[in-house]
Amino acid sequence: MAPIARLAAVSLDCPDPPTLASFYRQLLELEVMIESEDFVALKGADLYLTMQRVDDHRPPSWPGGDVPKQLHLELSVSNLDAAEAFATGIGATRAATQPSPDRWRVLIDPVGHPFCITTLIPE
Repeated sequence: MAPIARLAAVSLDCPDPPTLASFYRQLLELEVMIESEDFVALKGADLYLTMQRVDDHRPPSWPGGDVPKQLHLELSVSNLDAAEAFATGIGATRAATQPSPDRWRVLIDPVGHPFCITTLIPE
């Protein structure tokens, strides 16, 4: 039986889509497909990563707090230290809580979304 749908995009709510899109475009070397002040779509492989404006956006307060993390990206890398240095160089910050820093690193994007870089998932 063939699937009735396929995962086509992951969307991130944020206060400033062009700024957040610039961060992920550089981090993942994605191509801008659609761009406006309220919505940006980046394309890579068979998946779109989109940013859309949410006026009352409240970033998650990971690992605990009033606003729970609802989704995060897991990014495959070959070298944790080099990937972390690059990501922080373009605007990410390292999360204070690092459950297993020898296997994956938790970083925070410029608007507060946590994401992980890991060598556990094949590139």
